[in-house]
Amino acid sequence: MGDAVTNANFADVSVNDLTIEQAKAELERLALAISRANTAYHTNDAPEISDGAYDGLKRRNQEIETRFPDLKRADSPSEQVGGAVADGFGKITHAVRMLSLSNAFEDSDVTDFADQVRKYLGTNEPISFTAEPKIDGLSLSLRYENGILVQAATRGDGEVGENVTENAKTIADIPHKITGAPDVIEIRGEVYMSHADFAALNERQAERGGKTFANPRNAAAGSLRQLDAEITRSRPLKFFAYAWGEVSGDIADTQWNAIQRFKDLGFQINPLTKLCETTNDLIDHYHMIENQRADLGYDIDGVVYKVNDLGLQRRLGFRSTTPRWAIAHKFPAELAWTRLEAIEIQVGRTGALSPVARLTPVTVGGVVVSNATLHNEDYIAGRDSKGSPIRDGKDIRVGDWVQVYRAGDVIPKVADVDLTKRNDTAEPYEFPHVCPECGSEAIREEGDSVRRCTGGLACPAQAVEKLKHFVSRGAFDIEGLGTKQIEMFYDDPTLPIREPADIFTLRSRDAQNLARLKNRDGFGEKSANKLFDAIDEKRKIDFGRFLFALGIRHLGEVAGKDLARHFITWPALAETADKATIAAEAHVAADAAEATERAKAMAEGRRAEIKKTRDSAWAEVDPSALAAWNEFIAIDGIGAVLAASLITALTQTEERAAIDRLVAELDIQSPKTQTNDSPVAGKTVVFTGTLEKMTRAEAKARAEALGAKVAGSVSAKTDLLVAGPGAGSKAKKAADLGIETIDEDGWIALIGDA
Repeated sequence: MGDAVTNANFADVSVNDLTIEQAKAELERLALAISRANTAYHTNDAPEISDGAYDGLKRRNQEIETRFPDLKRADSPSEQVGGAVADGFGKITHAVRMLSLSNAFEDSDVTDFADQVRKYLGTNEPISFTAEPKIDGLSLSLRYENGILVQAATRGDGEVGENVTENAKTIADIPHKITGAPDVIEIRGEVYMSHADFAALNERQAERGGKTFANPRNAAAGSLRQLDAEITRSRPLKFFAYAWGEVSGDIADTQWNAIQRFKDLGFQINPLTKLCETTNDLIDHYHMIENQRADLGYDIDGVVYKVNDLGLQRRLGFRSTTPRWAIAHKFPAELAWTRLEAIEIQVGRTGALSPVARLTPVTVGGVVVSNATLHNEDYIAGRDSKGSPIRDGKDIRVGDWVQVYRAGDVIPKVADVDLTKRNDTAEPYEFPHVCPECGSEAIREEGDSVRRCTGGLACPAQAVEKLKHFVSRGAFDIEGLGTKQIEMFYDDPTLPIREPADIFTLRSRDAQNLARLKNRDGFGEKSANKLFDAIDEKRKIDFGRFLFALGIRHLGEVAGKDLARHFITWPALAETADKATIAAEAHVAADAAEATERAKAMAEGRRAEIKKTRDSAWAEVDPSALAAWNEFIAIDGIGAVLAASLITALTQTEERAAIDRLVAELDIQSPKTQTNDSPVAGKTVVFTGTLEKMTRAEAKARAEALGAKVAGSVSAKTDLLVAGPGAGSKAKKAADLGIETIDEDGWIALIGDA
């Protein structure tokens, strides 16, 4: 996750104007930027971009995926929530995932949201909603069993959070006991700090020479996530309840009544929460809260709307990371001016050179910021990816007086330049053509606005970032071996970790080395052996996690699992990748040829003959290589871009040798067989035609909840076709392939109460 949010390929090109190549590049940039932002915000409590910029990244990602559905990445940010659990905390798996919310930015987006809800439900009847301020704090889930608070967990990545139970018990707004609730109930809400308490805390910290906080959200998050609960007790934290997770019985029939019940149980609920009967009521309440925002005494960044009827909420269900029945209407951004002191280049895991602005600290809306994104070398030069001027062609130079854009915690980007304040001696910025970390050539491929270091694992920045990814939570997640330890071991002259396999030889090398780990700062004999044991515990690893841990470009957690389910074993995948090498090279060549042809065609004012260009690139590919290639891209969720990246990584001599050394140290576990006892668990289902008793979206969600995989087209791998009136070619193909076909009534009877 090391690439900075400044990796921009075609950030200034309208989604409607993007070519396929540009869209691929943008989706890569956005995935890296959002992943880094998630880690900074959720894991490190040190956000690097603003809420508004983050929302903008996710919105652009969604728009591109909507226009180019076939390009959706396996590690798409639309499939992810939050960030990994920080080192030092126990972990709690949420019984019910803690999801994020989709966003609205204009009043029209709210109208669209309400229309989409009615469309999904197949009704034109009025639907009521609740509207409540969106607190800018830290999400917390409180689990009560038989009325006793037994655990408290942060959101984490949505599935696993940090165990902060003892800390939560020190917050006055959180009762230790409740009466009149179901035997099991998880109350969820937001931990925050008021403006007055924040100012007083910073004053006390300054007097003691301690750390001061940038804003109330960081202060609240940092206070709750203390390893010493007594520090949390000394901090003035508050809690608003607004949602719930697992519950053993009914709590209410509506969102509004549930919130009122929380109040009866002894929790604080936000007094600005309102029940609204129309979309106009929602928008009016939003603007009322917006006008009161400065006087509330605590930070909010928008208003959340939720369908009031819980029965309708259940019908609407969830997308991969957000509920369909709720949306956050965000407040607009803010601007400020300051001096650009320097431009620094960061090198990420994939070698991308990312420019970061170092600013004279400036306060915007009570937040002090000193860093901003500069996107890429084109953005600095004052042009977009097509060479057209942006900012009226004004370039950005060190020493300039610059306008920065903010919509939340920090300044995300430099938006404009005031030329009247430019020093006559200011020189245009020369973007480096060599890597500042290793001196290797940094090249910019055709159609890509990101310049990348060619040093690979020989580049310390790339190697270190790959190792940090390798030990991250979604990968090997080795206790006691985090980012700080990786940096220490990478530079260690006697026990270096320069590639993943070195981690698993650490114990044996230590035993042979006179400069033992137990003699280093921060390590004694007990802690050294504890680290060695933690490493050995991770020698047994799920195949999917192993693939994700390799840090291959475009290969996310979901894709790792998909590949593991298909190939079952590492040797099978590696062998197929070896066979597909020539086809992968042909694909890359075809992409390059298409880009060249498209650029030439656009220059000549004609349409490019893309298919002909691609056919010529594939003409000489060996049939066995083509078959191996087709096996990769036929896997649901594995597109050509990911397949080419994976095959290329696995067939490069040095990288493959490093992977082989790693494999020799591990016990890679094949995926477990599906154990769900529903009648469609593990089956591939396709829906076609018109469904009359439920919407298509409801049917798909129900099937996936029962363990089925829903596909969009019929193939030999399809197990069941559900065909409603109007079924056409899919039904015919299913019949030709001998695939079982049932109607909607048959589907409902099949799943029954499963």
